[in-house]
Amino acid sequence: MASLRVAMIGHGFMGAAHSQGWRTAPRFFDLPRGVDLALVTGRRADAAAAAAQKWGWAESSDDWRTAIARDDIDVVDIVTPGDSHAEIAIAALEAGKHVLCEKPLANTVEEAEAMAAPAEKAFARGVVAMVGFTYRRVPAVGLARQLVAEGRLGTIQQVRAAYLQDWLADPEAPLTWRMKKESAGSGALGDIGAHAIDLSEYVTGMRLASVSGTVETLVRTRPVLASSSGLGGTAGTERGEVTVDDSAYLIGRYDSGVLGTFEATRFATGRKNALRLEVSGTDGALAFDFEDMNALRFYDATAPEGRQGFTRIQATEAVHPYVAAWWPPGHILGYEHGFTHQVVDLVQAIADGTQPTPSFADGLHVQRALAAVEASAAAGSAWTAV
Repeated sequence: MASLRVAMIGHGFMGAAHSQGWRTAPRFFDLPRGVDLALVTGRRADAAAAAAQKWGWAESSDDWRTAIARDDIDVVDIVTPGDSHAEIAIAALEAGKHVLCEKPLANTVEEAEAMAAPAEKAFARGVVAMVGFTYRRVPAVGLARQLVAEGRLGTIQQVRAAYLQDWLADPEAPLTWRMKKESAGSGALGDIGAHAIDLSEYVTGMRLASVSGTVETLVRTRPVLASSSGLGGTAGTERGEVTVDDSAYLIGRYDSGVLGTFEATRFATGRKNALRLEVSGTDGALAFDFEDMNALRFYDATAPEGRQGFTRIQATEAVHPYVAAWWPPGHILGYEHGFTHQVVDLVQAIADGTQPTPSFADGLHVQRALAAVEASAAAGSAWTAV
């Protein structure tokens, strides 16, 4: 089959990660179709051109609509802030282009619904859409899902999930788009809490049905950037209002009746990227921490008394998900590999004509869970249906 020609809308941190994925996937995996990095777009022509030069995109533009209008673009990869996801994704799908969209799917449930509907219609025409919850594609996480599916934990009784970061612990850290509701939708809740929710559901196979939550903004004003290069800037003396949460806490009840606890914060001093999941069942338990991403801890409660304990499994064997294409056992993978695996799964789904996961419908479900947390918090932590 002909190579897929990809246009990436936006750049910056996620642009770098996605570019790495697109460049690397065809070199390590036997993909059913090739991949061409055709176009990258941004709000400023000079920044987009610099991104194209740095990451290997053939062309650049300062207008994302260029990607929609071009007949030679097959895939649109959206890495912009959440406030533009809906407009770009809908236009791409209606133009018959496959779509990969960073999480969370949108800033509101209404926007997510407006994206999920055309995605469903597009799939009937052979066009697919996927949300970028890349932590699903960590080999140790894939192993955790396998253990649950095989019944090694018995009946699941409890779930604990947390995503802990500390990059906003400094009250003088500058105000960026991630701290403004109009561009980000929510703060720690949507930015990293969405990952914790999705990861728990992916591993356990259960879905949140209702939540009781609360959110808090710990630093309410921050220095405004006096100047910006598009990739950063200098904080001035003026301060602006933070309009999203810094921390979110919730109890969730899954459709199975099982309770789960969740925490998402960007104020956990000393924790840089600690996405954690612990699942406890009648026959065993598992624990994962992204700060030790190549390992999964598994407890076999059926082992003889006196020989029970958490076993640290190094998920770097060829039998573990995705690993066979990489290095010999024990040669660890990193953050960027999830984005490569994401490309592998998307390209395979396009070639097979199957719906990749997580789908836009899955992204809509997470969006509804985020909205339910905010509604619960506004109602004094009242239980709220997802």
